[in-house]
Amino acid sequence: MSFKKNIVFLLFLFSFFTALSQEKGTGPKEKSVSTQRKIQKKERLEAREKRRKEKAERKAIKKHHKRLQTKKVRKRMKQSKTKSNLNNDNRREPFFKRLFKKKKRKK
Repeated sequence: MSFKKNIVFLLFLFSFFTALSQEKGTGPKEKSVSTQRKIQKKERLEAREKRRKEKAERKAIKKHHKRLQTKKVRKRMKQSKTKSNLNNDNRREPFFKRLFKKKKRKK
């Protein structure tokens, strides 16, 4: 009787240790879908905040640069900006501007 108990006990221990060894993995633990979503959401929010800060910094630099210029220079900058926007959009100057523009002399 004790021999049978010993065999049953050994089989029980053997199965218990194999179950434990299968439980532990050598690789990284698998993350659940909800935790992955939380991590991704956190990363998205951080990236959005970083972009927002960079945009605000660029805007502040541009504003400071404009403030340093004189009134005439600011006006000239505005005119050149509108002209470049027209050129980039492949549009002509407005009709009255073209009409009253000084003509170039031909030699």
